[in-house]
Amino acid sequence: MSKLRSPWIGPIVGHVTDTTARIWIRAKAPDDEGVIPSSNNRTVGVVSILNAAGVADPSQTYYFRLHREFDRTGTFILGQDISFGLPEMTEKQKHMGHADRVAPLKPDTHYSIRAGVLVIDDAFEDEENVDSDDLLGRLPPASVWTDALMNLPAHESSAQFRTFPDRTLGQLSFLVGSCRYPGLMFKIKKSDVIFKPMQQRIDNQSQTAQPIRFVMMMGDQIYADLLNRYIPVKRADTYEEFQERYIEAFGSPNLRKLFQSVPNYMILDDHEIEDNWTQDRIGQSDKRILFHLAVGAYMSYQWSHGPRSFDRHLYYEFGCGGYPFFVLDTRTQRFRDDIKDELKDNHLLGRPSPDPVNYPSQLDHLCHWLTAQQSIIGNRPKFIVTPSVFVPNDVTTVRSDGHKNASDSWEAFPVTRERLLEVIVTHQIQNVVFLSGDIHCSCVAELSFRGSSAAEKLKAFSITSSAFYWPFPFADGEPSSYVHDSAKQQDTFHFSGGRYAMDYKAYNFCQDDNFCQIDLNWDRRELTVQVFGKNGDLLVNRDAPTRPEMRALLSLAQ
Repeated sequence: MSKLRSPWIGPIVGHVTDTTARIWIRAKAPDDEGVIPSSNNRTVGVVSILNAAGVADPSQTYYFRLHREFDRTGTFILGQDISFGLPEMTEKQKHMGHADRVAPLKPDTHYSIRAGVLVIDDAFEDEENVDSDDLLGRLPPASVWTDALMNLPAHESSAQFRTFPDRTLGQLSFLVGSCRYPGLMFKIKKSDVIFKPMQQRIDNQSQTAQPIRFVMMMGDQIYADLLNRYIPVKRADTYEEFQERYIEAFGSPNLRKLFQSVPNYMILDDHEIEDNWTQDRIGQSDKRILFHLAVGAYMSYQWSHGPRSFDRHLYYEFGCGGYPFFVLDTRTQRFRDDIKDELKDNHLLGRPSPDPVNYPSQLDHLCHWLTAQQSIIGNRPKFIVTPSVFVPNDVTTVRSDGHKNASDSWEAFPVTRERLLEVIVTHQIQNVVFLSGDIHCSCVAELSFRGSSAAEKLKAFSITSSAFYWPFPFADGEPSSYVHDSAKQQDTFHFSGGRYAMDYKAYNFCQDDNFCQIDLNWDRRELTVQVFGKNGDLLVNRDAPTRPEMRALLSLAQ
């Protein structure tokens, strides 16, 4: 009989609801040539929920596919799927002992699981797709592997999580961050350091009334172009190199433990592909190949364990405790410079749809989502995750006439920004919170609006958390490089033909390696943003005596 093995990477706890949890693993077979899957072996995942005694439950043990075309990665949705995600078991499969029922998970409940990999010889031709029913008929009941699962090393095969509540919470806590530069040579270990204090904060709050519900990683989880997109050394542009980037990053010990301990949400930014990527480059044949390799790897390692809200689009939405999140893809749908030196033709979230009713763009989905959420939940916060920074702008892009030069953030896409702000103001969308990364500097900004008495009552915020690890603070991210007060620094954004205006004040700038903890207390109408460093300590800004601690208390609208 085949031997059960530990996952090569994972388990990763992905998207969680009040009744389900998506579990992801990456397998490795004996005949694989490095990161290249061998056609001699087929791999199948095995997952089991542990019972109250901490032992794998035979009645809740299942198989799932780990396809070679997806780099031997695969996911299983606990509380929803039966083996191989089949809609139902045949009578023959039931007779063989395969579990044919699944119970939804319980809301706001702690679960522990074990996951392993079954490697079997592949007698089928490479071109032949093996039906899941056929494959399941060749396997014993998944329950036979429970003892073997428990004998696997726990640090390689176990995971735990807490399902989301099925009610609206008065309080919500989560962690955010971005930009994990992998390091070079002896500094590679440093890129993994910060995930240990993140794990410690999760552990410390796990038994409190306000546990950390999830981690949001907002781009640059890998750096495909380790040095520069113009320098071919250390630049991923082959299947093997993209695989190696992910295996090195996701296999590091502290990050792997974090993945196993809490729901994780991710979205890509430019370095998953290439520095400052825009879709305009895809017209070049070498860039088209690069894009396909990069996005294929991204979908296998990051997108696949997410919510998948909009078919195979990379953007998505989810909710936790009554608070909605919309996670934007600001990278693979951005277009710029159709008209040279013009900004009005730049589009951050895809070009405008000619038929938004039947074929809505990402921006159409976002605007509809905002208006719907305001109608459903009222003034409770609505979180928009945008890897590219909404505000503050870079000072070098501010000109005396108020226009912007080239930038990689929202300021270079005024048409997209204007459409979104018009929806916020005209539909009175209250307490919008933008969450961003990218710029290797963390900060908080409070937005204000002018143009009508209703607009002046609106509150919105922008929170930037970057970087997990960036050893070159002299290269970018300097706090003085960003606008701190848009009204004083001539960075007011006028929209709707000049009828409305947006200003902002930004503060708590920090270049140290960091992550942010966001604590929402809706009962008090407060949002607290704390910035922690690589040692787990609350960071202090020694150059700002009026705001020494990196803790911001934001007052939400009623």
